[in-house]
Amino acid sequence: MKNRGKKKNFANAAFLAPMYIFTVVFLLGPLIYMLILSFMTRAEVWGVVNVFTWKNYTKIFEPIYLNTFLQSLKLAFSTTALVALIGYPFGYFMAKLSPKGRGLMMMLVMIPFWTSSLIRLYGWIIILRANGVLDKTLMFLNITDSSLKILYTYPAVLVGMVYALLPFMILSAYSSVEKMDWTLVEAARDLGASKAYAFFTITLKLTLPGLLTGVILTFIPSMGLFFVADILGGNKIVLIGNVIQEQLMKVHDWPFAAALSVVLLIMTSIMIWLYRKITKVKDLEGVV
Repeated sequence: MKNRGKKKNFANAAFLAPMYIFTVVFLLGPLIYMLILSFMTRAEVWGVVNVFTWKNYTKIFEPIYLNTFLQSLKLAFSTTALVALIGYPFGYFMAKLSPKGRGLMMMLVMIPFWTSSLIRLYGWIIILRANGVLDKTLMFLNITDSSLKILYTYPAVLVGMVYALLPFMILSAYSSVEKMDWTLVEAARDLGASKAYAFFTITLKLTLPGLLTGVILTFIPSMGLFFVADILGGNKIVLIGNVIQEQLMKVHDWPFAAALSVVLLIMTSIMIWLYRKITKVKDLEGVV
């Protein structure tokens, strides 16, 4: 029996070893290296010097970088709010369609993933540019008299962010609504609850984990999708991801880029922690 138990433990260890090795080499290792690098000093010409310093973190509080962080947070919150307002109802009504209708809508939601996101964003340039598709349509309908000049502005970047991240909210909401027990809603309606009251007291609470999952899947990427700001915002809209890219590729200040990345990682980790706390509280309420 002991030998059998040892063989079983060895087999389990051998089965899990590749996962642990992958985690250490490709996840934990780079994170530790990034943290160490953030406390090093930039060399005068190229590379880094092994001299401990807090300068990389204090530099973040300079107005130019602090404003970039605030602008990134503003865009992330705006994107998440719009994606939730559009994606949750879409996923809700998609889950209530017939099986054939759900399959068709799911295909339409997934089709954009078959094409490169860069190509899809360049398509928005054709739509939003001066005298583009949007301008010509609005002028044809006599809604506007001249070009709106939306491209390379904050609204253009916001549109690109919402477009890129909307499917994540739709799929999260759809999955949550599809698994919901609708007999609870029917019981509330039989007891005299209005449709709105039943929705906010039962449906929204039961599907809140899916909504929060969509929020996390939207908010965290929107902090780092610098290529959306590059394509649709030009040089006018600068996000924290753009600053990190610039420090790595142009300025070659790797320690400062690492410090920015660490702060961004902490911010996203706080969002994940809040998500886990909220969903844990909801689970406990469901048990009670």
